[in-house]
Amino acid sequence: MSIEIDVLNGDASWPMAEPLFNAVWPPHVVERLPWAGIVFAHADLRVLVQSEPEGVVCHVGIYRREIKWNGRPIRAGGIGGVLTREDNRRRGYASIALNAAVQTLKDEGATDFALLFCEPHNAPFYTARGWKPFDGEIYTEQPGGRVRFDAIAPYVYDLRRGPRQGVIDLCGLPW
Repeated sequence: MSIEIDVLNGDASWPMAEPLFNAVWPPHVVERLPWAGIVFAHADLRVLVQSEPEGVVCHVGIYRREIKWNGRPIRAGGIGGVLTREDNRRRGYASIALNAAVQTLKDEGATDFALLFCEPHNAPFYTARGWKPFDGEIYTEQPGGRVRFDAIAPYVYDLRRGPRQGVIDLCGLPW
């Protein structure tokens, strides 16, 4: 079995990713998750892992944004929408896609750190790959205005620096 890994424009590749999102996170599943009802940003780029004959089996979204950390502007690379088809899990696809996303941010060279949000049961996966918990407050935009974002836990990955505490304002929708 062979796989193909692509890093593609976020909006242009959404039609390829959407069936995977619908399979892994159908509405009846999402409504029970801690982040149900939250409006998320669209990915700037998408890492897609494709396998024959299944098609897209894994996704990682990449977001680039100037945010504020303790009131100072800083460049963050967001990682979000990490998902793998249930029948393709435990094959290393999420690790491959996550590594490709982090490498993309490193290659661009303009990002200070990466930030993702995850549910408690996924934390060991990320910490085993070098992600560290962020022990501070996160603020984000939602349709009703600026809110504290605490539905899912934040983790950071050092690129040039990695904040561990303080206040982060995402200056937009979460990812």
